[in-house]
Amino acid sequence: MFEGSDQAIYQLLATRRLISPTALTAACAEHEGAGQSLAAWVLLQRFLTPAELLASVADSLGFHYPATVPAILSPELVARVPSHLAHTYGIMPIAEEGSVLALLVADPFIPSLLDELTLALGCAVCCWVAEPSLVRGLIAEHYPDIIIPEDHRSRHSSTPASSPVVTAITGGEMGPTGGTPSVVHFVDLVLTQAIRDHASDIHFEPFEQDFKIRYRIDGVLYEMSPPPSHLALPIISRLKILANLNITERRLPQDGRFNFHRGAQLVDFRVSTLPTQFGESVVLRILDQSAVGLELGQLGLPVLLLQEMSNLIRRPTGMLIVTGPTGSGKTTTLYSCLQALNTVAVKMLTVEDPIEYNIDGIMQVPVNLAAGLTFDRAMRTFLRHDPDIVMVGEIRDHATAHMAMQASLTGHFVLSTLHTNDAPGALTRLVEMGIEPFLLASTLAGVLAQRLVRRICPACRTAFTPSAADLQQLMLNAAEWQGRPFYHGRGCAACHQTGYQGRLGIFEFMSLTEPLRDLIVQGAALGQLRQQAVAQGMITLRAAGVEAILAGQTSLAEVMRYT
Repeated sequence: MFEGSDQAIYQLLATRRLISPTALTAACAEHEGAGQSLAAWVLLQRFLTPAELLASVADSLGFHYPATVPAILSPELVARVPSHLAHTYGIMPIAEEGSVLALLVADPFIPSLLDELTLALGCAVCCWVAEPSLVRGLIAEHYPDIIIPEDHRSRHSSTPASSPVVTAITGGEMGPTGGTPSVVHFVDLVLTQAIRDHASDIHFEPFEQDFKIRYRIDGVLYEMSPPPSHLALPIISRLKILANLNITERRLPQDGRFNFHRGAQLVDFRVSTLPTQFGESVVLRILDQSAVGLELGQLGLPVLLLQEMSNLIRRPTGMLIVTGPTGSGKTTTLYSCLQALNTVAVKMLTVEDPIEYNIDGIMQVPVNLAAGLTFDRAMRTFLRHDPDIVMVGEIRDHATAHMAMQASLTGHFVLSTLHTNDAPGALTRLVEMGIEPFLLASTLAGVLAQRLVRRICPACRTAFTPSAADLQQLMLNAAEWQGRPFYHGRGCAACHQTGYQGRLGIFEFMSLTEPLRDLIVQGAALGQLRQQAVAQGMITLRAAGVEAILAGQTSLAEVMRYT
């Protein structure tokens, strides 16, 4: 009885002096060794009867302990609580007293239980305490067909551990947070609208007086009409249930994911929660499954660069690093490279944190820090699995960088990402991590830096003549470039008055030539490395941005913002 509530039961027994201090001390010392909860041990030793213990629990919490429980419940009463919520919280509707719904609870010690149920159900509720096994039996009898995420079962749920886990939820079958249809419908609308607007992220942010929801579209955040602040808790609970997270844990960050069907379209949402001053903040990353099928030629690489990249990734050994800030499309580029190489003749292994997309034919391993599975430990194991190509999601430390370099030296081609501002910066960053310059020079084949800039809306694109100040910002010679047209979007209904629609990539590729390798071994400064890279033909991010401006693809403001 009341598994996992030993501390609460101890406080109850001690403060109310329900058993003698000597008996309580003995029970505390013996119950764990007997494999029993404190409450079960107290009952087993007959210090209290079940009725006495349950009545005391109810009285201490301000709940009701019924003398009897109705044997027959009407379908209308059962329907007042959705099945998903009944299993999640371990509750059973038992009576209706005017406008108040009475609920039997299997675990009355769940923090803020009454508040959560009141908000989730949208009506006044009161809790009745009963034998947990009785509550579980009623739930199993009246809600027999529910399939719920294993992590969300009540601590007293009777749902078998072998029950399937919910992995995909369609707009028509999304079960409530235990909530009212309005909460379910609202969350459904938020997800659907985000997909329709091609958002990359959804931010749910609680403040003292407001509950804000913002979409990130083409790299910029836009705020939508906020829901009432009192709906923050049921909305967040709804999202956590979809992502198989613990809805009662609000003190620690959690991560999860879920799939959502919008018609024939399957969209993957990655969920991250963060405890804040006024409640939990939740961010959903929207992962477009169509990106998995991208070919290298669809990334928007210039023709010559596309050819160079295609040749480089087909080398038997060496290493390619893709750099850029978060949200610059690095993962999409790496997946496109893997797709280009994905044949039955090639063994590919990836280690990612987390795995964003599943790719047929590739063995993908998620990082698990709690279990000790780090990037470098996975890499050590990879080398015993006879791979041809290895992808490391991100190089974060010396150990991972060193293992990646060793893998490329021992006959593998390695792909990875790094957070640097430009391609030459990757060289100095790796040296700062402790990689020996001679090892770096002998293994690295190339570095691709990239950014995603917003594309000017074709429906309202307008030419204008740049001023001398505009040209100076781009470090262009005014005499040479004066009079060349630049473009911007005026804003129209097609682009929601933003002037932009979609994004395009701009790229900076640095191939490791012999002169560059010599400079690396000599310990040359970043400026020297960049100068040599430009001298051998590297087009910088700024220069690639200027080309996109002159082609009418993006604006001066976008290029200045990202390069």
